[in-house]
Amino acid sequence: MLRLSKLTDYATVLLTYMAKTNGQLHTAMELSEVTAIHLPTVSKVLKVLSKEGLVYAIRGSKGGYQLAQAPESITVARVISALEGPVAITQCSSQTHHCEQALACEIKGNWGVINRAIVDVLESITLADMMVSQRHSPKEIQVSMQGLNC
Repeated sequence: MLRLSKLTDYATVLLTYMAKTNGQLHTAMELSEVTAIHLPTVSKVLKVLSKEGLVYAIRGSKGGYQLAQAPESITVARVISALEGPVAITQCSSQTHHCEQALACEIKGNWGVINRAIVDVLESITLADMMVSQRHSPKEIQVSMQGLNC
C-alpha cells in the first residue's frame, strides 16, 4: 500500500491553509488552532518546510510564517519530496536503487514508467488546486502509459 506519513499530510493541510491567505503571516499557534494539529507537530513541520524553502520564517514579535511562492507554484510533489524524499513506488524506481534482483528483473522498466506517471500527477496538482473543494468534479488528469510493456 502506498501511504504518506502523517507529517506529509499535516504539511499539506498547513500549506493549503496558508495558501488561502497568501502573503499573510501565520504563527505556529494560529496554525495549530485553525487546523487542530498539535503545536509541537506544527512547529516541527514548519521547520522542515522552512528548511526546504516552501515557507519563509520571519522572527520577532510580529513574525510568523508565510508561503515562499504563490500557491500555483507549489506542487504536491514538492511537498511530498520535502518531507519524504523523492517519490519512489518501488526500490528499483528510486534514484539510488540497490536491488539485488535488478540484473534479472524483466519488469523494472515498467515500474519506472508507473513511478513517472505518479510523479507527473503529483506535479500537476498545486496548493491552489488543493484549496478547491472536491465536492465538485475533480480536475481530470491524463496519464500516458506509453512505453509500458504489456
